[in-house]
Amino acid sequence: MQDRVHRTEACTLTTVRRTAAMLDLDPEQFHDGDPLPRGWHFIVLGGETRRSALRADGFPGFGVPMPDLGLPRLLLAGRTVEYTDDLEIGAQVHRRSWVSKLDRKETGNGSTAIVTIHHELGRAANVPPAIIEEQTYILLGPATGRAPPTRPTQLMSGQYEKTLLPDETLLFQYSALGFNSHKIHIDRDYARNIEGLPDLVVNGGLTTLLLTEFMRLDVGVVPARVSVKHKAPLFCGRRITLTATQDGDTWQLKVHDDTGVVAVVGEVQVQ
Repeated sequence: MQDRVHRTEACTLTTVRRTAAMLDLDPEQFHDGDPLPRGWHFIVLGGETRRSALRADGFPGFGVPMPDLGLPRLLLAGRTVEYTDDLEIGAQVHRRSWVSKLDRKETGNGSTAIVTIHHELGRAANVPPAIIEEQTYILLGPATGRAPPTRPTQLMSGQYEKTLLPDETLLFQYSALGFNSHKIHIDRDYARNIEGLPDLVVNGGLTTLLLTEFMRLDVGVVPARVSVKHKAPLFCGRRITLTATQDGDTWQLKVHDDTGVVAVVGEVQVQ
């Protein structure tokens, strides 16, 4: 779809330790040369989009120019991450990113577009990537009113469960570490008055990170592939519950909001 963006990013110890601090882990346990925990690669996906080139909603596109198409709202629909190797703390990371797919549709609710951004991260420019990530976004027209309330769809159940409370500090720190200025995560007035949402929205990437950490620390699973789909938004200051259930070599994941609604479904395949 577009020219590929080639960049060399530094996976610095300082940023890794700040990520650990955000996750309330001991930063001093991480050192140069250690493998980067899987899921933490978001720290090298931040772009350097100039402020004047941002979309009106503040979304930076992670270094890849995002189309506007006259559609002012952007929501993350899902992502898939495949790991064939680990990145190394302190190493230079070679990254290739591009818009791999763009589909525009006309629906009863107006125009929409689906955009997929493809990222490849590796140890060197001309070797197979260690991590491949695809993010799928939905572009929408202006909000027409308050988002309708959701209703519980399923009881929370799983072999493993964990409840968390994403607050303003967590959203701020994650957005800062990823250099993500999307206003629905950092500007409460924008989220409420422009997007018609009840509060700040928990970053989709943050939700994936929390799920990956849940699997790593609570379940003891090293993922080879993680995929998630977002079915409903999660909001700041409201408890979320993560669940994991094993199905052979695959783990089925769900994230429930504070009312029991299944907001995210996912799957982890192990090595």
